[in-house]
Amino acid sequence: MQTTKRWNVDVVVAEESEGETARTWAEVGLEAQDGTALRGHGMARKHPWDVDMPEIGEELAVSRALSDLSRQLRQVAAEDINDNTGSPWRPT
Repeated sequence: MQTTKRWNVDVVVAEESEGETARTWAEVGLEAQDGTALRGHGMARKHPWDVDMPEIGEELAVSRALSDLSRQLRQVAAEDINDNTGSPWRPT
């Protein structure tokens, strides 16, 4: 028996510039068919001496938001393992 599930991840990126500095924020949202919904956040800051390459800030902010989301998802899994086995999850 094979089962397929779809989890959708939504990515929103926003940039704010002030003078020579810029900040890029990213928010990623995960919504699973079972109703699980998590949101990860990330930020990148352009130093005034850096070359103006907005895509680099976007890449960094999104990667940090995905990392935050990943951490949250691992925590949910660890709680589910503990709830269903009575044993804490030990990452390997």
